[in-house]
Amino acid sequence: MDFPVSLDSQSKIPLHRQLYEEIRRAVLSGRLKSGQRLPSTRLLARDLGISRITVTLAYDYLLSEGYLQASRGSGTFVTRHLPEELLRAPGAREPARGRGAAGQSGAGRRLAGKRLSRYGAHLRGGEWMSFDEQEPEIQFSFGRPAMDHFPMRQWMQLMNEHCRRRNLSLLDCPGNSRGYGPLREAIAAYLGKARAVSCEPEQIIVVNGSQQAIDLVARVLVDRGDAVALEEPGYIGAKKAFEVQGAQLISVPVDSAGLIVEKLKAASARGLKLAYVTPSHQFPTGVVLSLPRRLELLSWAQASGAYIIEDDYDSEYRYKGRPAPALAGLDKGESVIYIGTFSKVLFPALRLGYLVVPARLSEVFARAKWLADRHSPLLEQQVLADFIRLGHLERHIRRMRALYETRRRAVVDALKGHFGERVSIMGDNAGINVLVRFKGVTDEEQVVEKARALGVGLSRTRQFYLAESPSGEFLLNYAGLTGGQIEDGIARLAQAIASGRADN
Repeated sequence: MDFPVSLDSQSKIPLHRQLYEEIRRAVLSGRLKSGQRLPSTRLLARDLGISRITVTLAYDYLLSEGYLQASRGSGTFVTRHLPEELLRAPGAREPARGRGAAGQSGAGRRLAGKRLSRYGAHLRGGEWMSFDEQEPEIQFSFGRPAMDHFPMRQWMQLMNEHCRRRNLSLLDCPGNSRGYGPLREAIAAYLGKARAVSCEPEQIIVVNGSQQAIDLVARVLVDRGDAVALEEPGYIGAKKAFEVQGAQLISVPVDSAGLIVEKLKAASARGLKLAYVTPSHQFPTGVVLSLPRRLELLSWAQASGAYIIEDDYDSEYRYKGRPAPALAGLDKGESVIYIGTFSKVLFPALRLGYLVVPARLSEVFARAKWLADRHSPLLEQQVLADFIRLGHLERHIRRMRALYETRRRAVVDALKGHFGERVSIMGDNAGINVLVRFKGVTDEEQVVEKARALGVGLSRTRQFYLAESPSGEFLLNYAGLTGGQIEDGIARLAQAIASGRADN
């Protein structure tokens, strides 16, 4: 290698992780060039005086994330698909904060008092997601985690400890709308380790779930008439949050490598204020935004002066390779606002999530949170801070990843078993849902009704599209279902679709 590798055998960070970070930084800074060959695992292990397994682990992580590519018989190389203009050393140039595509200066993007615009009055109730009072026996509609596997004993022990202390401050307002300090410290440490996101606790705003996070972003950053880019298809909760602010919604298509950034650039002529994306597991298709496109997206944001809203709603669950690097972890120009939630990894009723904002926006977002509801419940924040600090969160995620992988296989096997070539499955490598398209199905509403009559809850994807949706497309959430329920539910779904075809 033509760059120094510094490993600390006394560090608490494993050697393979240290080596991974060294090579990753070298690729992103341009010290390792696109297409450059790396030493073999044997040779590098000998040169560094470490085990070959350590080097192999580091290489495997880099290969799974797209930084490296392997060629049988030739060796391992830096991927050739990284845009050259993005592979420059940090600090080599300042991000373009001048006048963007809309002719708006970087200073114009900075927040002023007028950013806190009022809610719009034109809400179409029929497009909002609703919940039936009585659920069907087998529910594929809602993305619930497997709550029966939640470590309730540890959670209640921590809660009881805080209650026994008779701390009267629990009954008072904590005085910091950003959230409980130790929780923000725990989240910052967790993000640094799990998502390579480097941030200070002061940049973190604890919120009541990811939906409040999106709403705060919309109220703080969006004025009536501003253009906002959304993935097509995309998350309806984001669509509504920006729409209610009077934003002009611009749909950007998604393909097998995620958001098509070239299409986003073409839309920039309309003066985009921000782009909302779900890069780690695109909702609802489930595709992962490729590394070249991640870098291209960041470059666009820095050049145009726009913000990227990264909703990282279920990145913990990836079944092939490591989770893809967060955009916020790659961002050098403070263009990314990161959204995380505990609803998928713990339980939905907790209603705790967080924003990670650029330092210059920290104060205005803290004020926006204060205007919304002062603060999130303090007792739950204290318990969650201990839950993370004591390692319960990481252990729980590891257990759930194994469980969901089993249930994911059950869904794929059942779909292939009952439908064969008549079904296409997308997004099954990550997350807790899959998108499916059934050939020959043209009336999705009829399928939903017939499935419900058979005790199966099902969601079509039409609501996630701004334009026309494909025929026969549905979203299946499986995390809260056992293997037996999954098989039974898919069998009933096959019966519902067969019945619909017979009627036609």
